[in-house]
Amino acid sequence: MTLEIAAILGIDGVANGAIYILVAIGLVLIFTVTRVIFVPFGDIAAFTALTLAALENRQVPGTISLVIALAVIAALIEVVSLVRRGDLHAVPRALLFYLGLPLLVVALVRFGIGFELPMAARIALAILLVLPIAPLLDRIIFRPIADASVLLLLIVSVSLHFALSGLGLLFFGPEGVRTQPLTEAAFDVAGILISGQTILIVVTSVIFSIGLYLFFDYTLTGKALHATAVNRTGARLMGIRPARSGAIAYILGSLMAGTSGVLIAPVNTIFYDSGFLLGLKAFVGAIIGGLVGYPSTALGALFVGLLESFASFQSSALKEVIVFSLLIPILIWRSLASTHSEEDIEE
Repeated sequence: MTLEIAAILGIDGVANGAIYILVAIGLVLIFTVTRVIFVPFGDIAAFTALTLAALENRQVPGTISLVIALAVIAALIEVVSLVRRGDLHAVPRALLFYLGLPLLVVALVRFGIGFELPMAARIALAILLVLPIAPLLDRIIFRPIADASVLLLLIVSVSLHFALSGLGLLFFGPEGVRTQPLTEAAFDVAGILISGQTILIVVTSVIFSIGLYLFFDYTLTGKALHATAVNRTGARLMGIRPARSGAIAYILGSLMAGTSGVLIAPVNTIFYDSGFLLGLKAFVGAIIGGLVGYPSTALGALFVGLLESFASFQSSALKEVIVFSLLIPILIWRSLASTHSEEDIEE
Protein backbone atom coordinates (compact mmCIF):
# COMPACT_ATOMS: atom_id res chain seq x y z
CA MET A 1 0.00 0.00 0.00
CA THR A 2 1.47 3.33 -1.07
CA LEU A 3 1.14 6.57 0.86
CA GLU A 4 -1.18 7.97 -1.79
CA ILE A 5 -3.53 4.97 -1.53
CA ALA A 6 -3.46 5.24 2.26
CA ALA A 7 -4.42 8.93 2.02
CA ILE A 8 -7.32 8.16 -0.34
CA LEU A 9 -8.56 5.38 1.95
CA GLY A 10 -8.22 7.71 4.92
CA ILE A 11 -10.36 10.37 3.24
CA ASP A 12 -13.03 7.79 2.39
CA GLY A 13 -12.87 6.48 5.95
CA VAL A 14 -13.35 9.95 7.42
CA ALA A 15 -16.36 10.53 5.14
CA ASN A 16 -17.92 7.20 6.15
CA GLY A 17 -17.03 7.87 9.78
CA ALA A 18 -18.76 11.27 9.63
CA ILE A 19 -21.99 9.54 8.56
CA TYR A 20 -21.59 6.98 11.33
CA ILE A 21 -21.01 9.80 13.82
CA LEU A 22 -24.42 11.31 13.03
CA VAL A 23 -26.16 7.95 13.41
CA ALA A 24 -24.18 6.87 16.48
CA ILE A 25 -24.75 10.13 18.34
CA GLY A 26 -28.46 9.87 17.54
CA LEU A 27 -28.52 6.32 18.90
CA VAL A 28 -26.77 7.41 22.10
CA LEU A 29 -29.07 10.41 22.48
CA ILE A 30 -32.21 8.27 22.30
CA PHE A 31 -30.74 5.51 24.48
CA THR A 32 -29.58 7.78 27.29
CA VAL A 33 -32.94 9.55 27.50
CA THR A 34 -35.32 6.61 26.92
CA ARG A 35 -33.20 3.44 27.49
CA VAL A 36 -34.23 2.30 23.99
CA ILE A 37 -31.56 1.07 21.59
CA PHE A 38 -33.41 2.42 18.57
CA VAL A 39 -32.54 -0.16 15.92
CA PRO A 40 -34.84 1.41 13.25
CA PHE A 41 -32.63 4.52 13.26
CA GLY A 42 -30.92 3.33 10.08
CA ASP A 43 -34.28 2.52 8.49
CA ILE A 44 -35.34 6.15 8.89
CA ALA A 45 -32.11 7.24 7.17
CA ALA A 46 -32.80 4.82 4.29
CA PHE A 47 -36.43 5.98 4.04
CA THR A 48 -35.19 9.57 3.75
CA ALA A 49 -32.92 8.66 0.84
CA LEU A 50 -35.70 6.72 -0.89
CA THR A 51 -38.16 9.55 -0.27
CA LEU A 52 -35.74 12.08 -1.75
CA ALA A 53 -35.26 9.87 -4.82
CA ALA A 54 -39.04 9.67 -5.28
CA LEU A 55 -39.37 13.45 -5.00
CA GLU A 56 -36.63 13.90 -7.61
CA ASN A 57 -38.71 11.75 -9.97
CA ARG A 58 -41.87 13.66 -8.96
CA GLN A 59 -43.42 10.48 -7.57
CA VAL A 60 -45.50 10.11 -4.42
CA PRO A 61 -43.20 8.50 -1.81
CA GLY A 62 -44.55 5.58 0.17
CA THR A 63 -43.41 7.35 3.33
CA ILE A 64 -46.58 9.42 3.12
CA SER A 65 -48.77 6.38 3.76
CA LEU A 66 -46.56 5.36 6.68
CA VAL A 67 -46.72 8.80 8.31
CA ILE A 68 -50.50 9.03 7.89
CA ALA A 69 -51.07 5.59 9.43
CA LEU A 70 -48.71 6.25 12.35
CA ALA A 71 -50.24 9.69 12.99
CA VAL A 72 -53.79 8.34 13.14
CA ILE A 73 -52.83 5.46 15.45
CA ALA A 74 -50.70 7.64 17.74
CA ALA A 75 -53.39 10.34 17.99
CA LEU A 76 -56.04 7.75 18.81
CA ILE A 77 -53.89 6.15 21.53
CA GLU A 78 -53.00 9.52 23.07
CA VAL A 79 -56.60 10.80 23.06
CA VAL A 80 -57.92 7.59 24.66
CA SER A 81 -55.19 7.81 27.31
CA LEU A 82 -56.02 11.45 28.10
CA VAL A 83 -59.76 10.75 28.28
CA ARG A 84 -59.19 7.87 30.70
CA ARG A 85 -57.10 10.16 32.94
CA GLY A 86 -59.66 12.94 32.69
CA ASP A 87 -57.21 15.39 31.05
CA LEU A 88 -59.70 16.59 28.46
CA HIS A 89 -58.06 20.02 28.26
CA ALA A 90 -54.92 18.38 26.79
CA VAL A 91 -56.78 16.67 23.92
CA PRO A 92 -56.52 19.56 21.41
CA ARG A 93 -52.77 19.89 21.99
CA ALA A 94 -52.33 16.13 21.58
CA LEU A 95 -54.30 16.15 18.33
CA LEU A 96 -52.19 19.03 17.05
CA PHE A 97 -48.88 17.31 17.86
CA TYR A 98 -49.70 13.73 16.89
CA LEU A 99 -52.13 14.31 14.02
CA GLY A 100 -52.20 17.91 12.85
CA LEU A 101 -48.48 18.55 12.36
CA PRO A 102 -47.72 15.21 10.61
CA LEU A 103 -50.69 15.66 8.25
CA LEU A 104 -49.56 19.22 7.55
CA VAL A 105 -46.16 17.90 6.47
CA VAL A 106 -47.86 15.27 4.30
CA ALA A 107 -49.95 17.99 2.67
CA LEU A 108 -46.84 20.08 1.97
CA VAL A 109 -45.11 17.12 0.32
CA ARG A 110 -48.14 16.23 -1.81
CA PHE A 111 -48.43 19.87 -2.88
CA GLY A 112 -44.72 20.12 -3.67
CA ILE A 113 -44.74 17.05 -5.94
CA GLY A 114 -46.67 19.01 -8.54
CA PHE A 115 -43.84 21.50 -9.01
CA GLU A 116 -40.25 21.38 -10.24
CA LEU A 117 -38.66 22.16 -6.90
CA PRO A 118 -35.03 23.14 -6.34
CA MET A 119 -32.77 20.61 -4.64
CA ALA A 120 -32.82 22.40 -1.27
CA ALA A 121 -36.63 22.32 -1.20
CA ARG A 122 -36.73 18.59 -2.03
CA ILE A 123 -34.22 17.83 0.71
CA ALA A 124 -36.21 19.89 3.22
CA LEU A 125 -39.45 18.09 2.31
CA ALA A 126 -37.81 14.66 2.56
CA ILE A 127 -36.41 15.41 6.02
CA LEU A 128 -39.69 16.96 7.19
CA LEU A 129 -41.60 13.89 6.06
CA VAL A 130 -39.49 11.46 8.09
CA LEU A 131 -39.22 13.78 11.10
CA PRO A 132 -42.49 12.55 12.75
CA ILE A 133 -41.73 8.84 12.29
CA ALA A 134 -39.57 8.27 15.39
CA PRO A 135 -41.74 10.24 17.88
CA LEU A 136 -44.88 8.56 16.52
CA LEU A 137 -43.29 5.12 16.91
CA ASP A 138 -42.30 6.12 20.42
CA ARG A 139 -45.90 6.97 21.34
CA ILE A 140 -47.36 3.85 19.77
CA ILE A 141 -44.81 1.23 20.75
CA PHE A 142 -42.21 2.31 23.30
CA ARG A 143 -44.02 4.65 25.69
CA PRO A 144 -46.56 2.02 26.85
CA ILE A 145 -43.60 -0.20 27.88
CA ALA A 146 -41.26 2.59 28.98
CA ASP A 147 -40.60 0.95 32.36
CA ALA A 148 -39.72 -2.45 30.87
CA SER A 149 -36.20 -3.86 30.95
CA VAL A 150 -33.60 -2.72 28.44
CA LEU A 151 -33.53 -6.25 27.01
CA LEU A 152 -37.27 -6.23 26.32
CA LEU A 153 -37.04 -2.78 24.75
CA LEU A 154 -34.21 -4.04 22.53
CA ILE A 155 -36.25 -7.07 21.41
CA VAL A 156 -39.18 -4.81 20.54
CA SER A 157 -36.83 -2.44 18.70
CA VAL A 158 -35.38 -5.26 16.60
CA SER A 159 -38.90 -6.50 15.78
CA LEU A 160 -39.85 -2.97 14.76
CA HIS A 161 -36.88 -2.86 12.39
CA PHE A 162 -38.06 -5.99 10.57
CA ALA A 163 -41.58 -4.55 10.34
CA LEU A 164 -40.25 -1.31 8.84
CA SER A 165 -38.06 -3.25 6.40
CA GLY A 166 -41.12 -5.11 5.16
CA LEU A 167 -43.03 -1.87 4.80
CA GLY A 168 -40.06 -0.37 2.97
CA LEU A 169 -40.17 -3.20 0.45
CA LEU A 170 -43.90 -2.63 0.04
CA PHE A 171 -43.60 1.14 -0.35
CA PHE A 172 -40.41 1.48 -2.40
CA GLY A 173 -39.86 -1.90 -4.06
CA PRO A 174 -36.62 -3.92 -4.26
CA GLU A 175 -34.76 -1.53 -6.59
CA GLY A 176 -31.89 0.54 -5.26
CA VAL A 177 -31.64 4.28 -5.86
CA ARG A 178 -29.07 7.04 -5.87
CA THR A 179 -30.01 10.67 -5.62
CA GLN A 180 -28.46 13.59 -7.45
CA PRO A 181 -25.10 14.75 -6.04
CA LEU A 182 -25.36 17.60 -3.58
CA THR A 183 -22.35 19.28 -5.15
CA GLU A 184 -20.13 18.72 -8.17
CA ALA A 185 -17.16 20.53 -6.64
CA ALA A 186 -13.78 18.82 -6.27
CA PHE A 187 -10.51 20.01 -4.76
CA ASP A 188 -6.95 18.93 -5.45
CA VAL A 189 -5.00 18.78 -2.19
CA ALA A 190 -1.37 17.69 -2.52
CA GLY A 191 -2.21 15.67 -5.60
CA ILE A 192 -5.20 13.93 -3.96
CA LEU A 193 -8.67 14.72 -5.28
CA ILE A 194 -11.22 15.42 -2.53
CA SER A 195 -14.83 15.71 -3.61
CA GLY A 196 -17.06 18.46 -2.35
CA GLN A 197 -19.50 15.76 -1.25
CA THR A 198 -16.93 14.39 1.20
CA ILE A 199 -16.25 17.85 2.60
CA LEU A 200 -19.99 18.47 2.92
CA ILE A 201 -20.46 15.24 4.88
CA VAL A 202 -17.65 16.06 7.31
CA VAL A 203 -18.76 19.69 7.77
CA THR A 204 -22.36 18.62 8.43
CA SER A 205 -21.20 16.11 11.05
CA VAL A 206 -19.09 18.79 12.77
CA ILE A 207 -21.98 21.28 12.72
CA PHE A 208 -24.38 18.76 14.27
CA SER A 209 -21.84 17.80 16.93
CA ILE A 210 -21.23 21.42 17.91
CA GLY A 211 -24.96 22.15 17.77
CA LEU A 212 -25.75 19.30 20.14
CA TYR A 213 -23.02 20.45 22.53
CA LEU A 214 -24.49 23.96 22.60
CA PHE A 215 -28.03 22.58 22.89
CA PHE A 216 -27.26 20.42 25.93
CA ASP A 217 -25.08 22.98 27.70
CA TYR A 218 -26.86 26.27 27.03
CA THR A 219 -30.59 25.58 26.63
CA LEU A 220 -33.17 24.69 29.27
CA THR A 221 -34.61 21.91 27.10
CA GLY A 222 -31.17 20.41 26.58
CA LYS A 223 -30.48 20.46 30.31
CA ALA A 224 -33.84 18.76 30.90
CA LEU A 225 -32.88 16.00 28.47
CA HIS A 226 -29.50 15.66 30.16
CA ALA A 227 -31.18 15.40 33.57
CA THR A 228 -33.52 12.71 32.25
CA ALA A 229 -30.54 10.80 30.88
CA VAL A 230 -28.69 10.97 34.20
CA ASN A 231 -31.62 10.07 36.48
CA ARG A 232 -35.17 9.58 35.22
CA THR A 233 -36.69 9.41 38.71
CA GLY A 234 -34.81 12.49 39.89
CA ALA A 235 -35.82 14.39 36.76
CA ARG A 236 -39.46 13.48 37.35
CA LEU A 237 -39.23 14.75 40.94
CA MET A 238 -37.87 18.05 39.62
CA GLY A 239 -40.89 18.50 37.38
CA ILE A 240 -39.33 17.21 34.16
CA ARG A 241 -41.58 14.87 32.19
CA PRO A 242 -39.58 11.91 30.83
CA ALA A 243 -42.23 11.32 28.15
CA ARG A 244 -41.76 14.84 26.78
CA SER A 245 -37.98 14.51 26.98
CA GLY A 246 -38.23 11.24 25.09
CA ALA A 247 -40.35 12.84 22.36
CA ILE A 248 -37.77 15.61 21.92
CA ALA A 249 -34.96 13.03 21.78
CA TYR A 250 -36.82 11.09 19.10
CA ILE A 251 -37.42 14.24 17.05
CA LEU A 252 -33.72 15.12 17.21
CA GLY A 253 -32.90 11.52 16.33
CA SER A 254 -35.19 11.63 13.29
CA LEU A 255 -33.54 14.88 12.18
CA MET A 256 -30.07 13.32 12.40
CA ALA A 257 -31.23 10.13 10.66
CA GLY A 258 -32.84 12.15 7.88
CA THR A 259 -29.71 14.22 7.40
CA SER A 260 -27.61 11.04 7.27
CA GLY A 261 -29.88 9.61 4.59
CA VAL A 262 -29.61 12.75 2.47
CA LEU A 263 -25.81 12.78 2.73
CA ILE A 264 -25.26 9.10 1.98
CA ALA A 265 -27.77 8.75 -0.89
CA PRO A 266 -25.62 10.38 -3.61
CA VAL A 267 -22.56 8.22 -2.86
CA ASN A 268 -24.14 4.82 -2.09
CA THR A 269 -26.95 2.88 -3.68
CA ILE A 270 -29.74 2.72 -1.10
CA PHE A 271 -32.21 -0.15 -0.88
CA TYR A 272 -35.23 -0.55 1.37
CA ASP A 273 -33.13 -2.55 3.87
CA SER A 274 -29.87 -0.60 3.65
CA GLY A 275 -30.53 1.11 6.95
CA PHE A 276 -29.77 -1.99 9.01
CA LEU A 277 -26.08 -2.16 8.09
CA LEU A 278 -25.74 1.60 8.45
CA GLY A 279 -27.26 1.51 11.93
CA LEU A 280 -25.29 -1.56 12.95
CA LYS A 281 -21.93 -0.06 12.00
CA ALA A 282 -22.81 3.12 13.87
CA PHE A 283 -23.86 0.98 16.82
CA VAL A 284 -20.37 -0.53 16.91
CA GLY A 285 -19.02 3.01 17.23
CA ALA A 286 -21.55 3.77 19.95
CA ILE A 287 -20.48 0.63 21.82
CA ILE A 288 -16.86 1.78 21.67
CA GLY A 289 -18.05 4.98 23.34
CA GLY A 290 -19.93 3.00 25.97
CA LEU A 291 -23.36 4.26 24.82
CA VAL A 292 -23.00 7.21 27.18
CA GLY A 293 -20.46 9.79 25.99
CA TYR A 294 -20.85 11.80 22.80
CA PRO A 295 -17.14 12.61 22.23
CA SER A 296 -16.12 8.97 22.76
CA THR A 297 -19.00 7.85 20.54
CA ALA A 298 -17.83 10.21 17.78
CA LEU A 299 -14.29 8.88 18.03
CA GLY A 300 -15.57 5.29 17.97
CA ALA A 301 -17.72 5.94 14.89
CA LEU A 302 -14.79 7.62 13.13
CA PHE A 303 -12.60 4.63 13.94
CA VAL A 304 -15.23 2.29 12.45
CA GLY A 305 -15.31 4.35 9.24
CA LEU A 306 -11.52 4.26 8.91
CA LEU A 307 -11.37 0.54 9.70
CA GLU A 308 -14.06 -0.21 7.12
CA SER A 309 -12.24 1.80 4.46
CA PHE A 310 -8.88 0.06 4.96
CA ALA A 311 -10.55 -3.34 5.38
CA SER A 312 -12.34 -2.93 2.05
CA PHE A 313 -8.95 -2.38 0.40
CA GLN A 314 -7.58 -5.61 1.84
CA SER A 315 -10.72 -7.67 1.28
CA SER A 316 -13.95 -6.10 0.09
CA ALA A 317 -15.95 -9.26 0.82
CA LEU A 318 -14.81 -9.39 4.45
CA LYS A 319 -15.01 -5.71 5.43
CA GLU A 320 -18.30 -6.17 7.34
CA VAL A 321 -16.90 -9.22 9.10
CA ILE A 322 -13.85 -7.26 10.21
CA VAL A 323 -15.95 -4.32 11.47
CA PHE A 324 -18.53 -6.41 13.31
CA SER A 325 -15.89 -8.69 14.84
CA LEU A 326 -14.90 -5.65 16.88
CA LEU A 327 -18.08 -6.12 18.92
CA ILE A 328 -16.83 -9.27 20.64
CA PRO A 329 -13.64 -7.92 22.29
CA ILE A 330 -15.28 -4.55 22.97
CA LEU A 331 -18.27 -6.11 24.73
CA ILE A 332 -16.00 -8.39 26.74
CA TRP A 333 -13.85 -5.42 27.74
CA ARG A 334 -16.88 -3.29 28.63
CA SER A 335 -18.35 -6.11 30.69
CA LEU A 336 -15.13 -6.64 32.64
CA ALA A 337 -14.42 -2.94 33.12
CA SER A 338 -17.88 -1.85 34.24
CA THR A 339 -19.49 -2.42 37.61
CA HIS A 340 -22.98 -3.91 37.76
CA SER A 341 -25.44 -2.65 40.32
CA GLU A 342 -28.46 -4.48 41.67
CA GLU A 343 -30.66 -2.05 39.77
CA ASP A 344 -29.05 -3.07 36.50
CA ILE A 345 -29.57 -6.73 37.31
CA GLU A 346 -33.24 -6.18 38.11
CA GLU A 347 -33.77 -4.40 34.79
